[in-house]
Amino acid sequence: MSLRSINLDDFKLHNGDTGSADVQVALLTQRINHLTDHLKQHPKDFSTRRGLLMLVGRRRRLLDYLHDTNLERYQQVTRKLKLRR
Repeated sequence: MSLRSINLDDFKLHNGDTGSADVQVALLTQRINHLTDHLKQHPKDFSTRRGLLMLVGRRRRLLDYLHDTNLERYQQVTRKLKLRR
């Protein structure tokens, strides 16, 4: 099992930034990757699957917000995290 480590400094807009949409998407992506690997080992863990789907939905809403407000930042985040639309 290999989790790709995400460097949050790449997503911060300023020093000490922990709440911008960019950082939140990066944190959610890290958690989603972890839960995805967990579900590969435990396919019948339905409560974790539900939590994963909720996280994916939250990330999708944040990405939609970024897409609507600042298309350039949206493209940078999706490129850095290797997400597809």
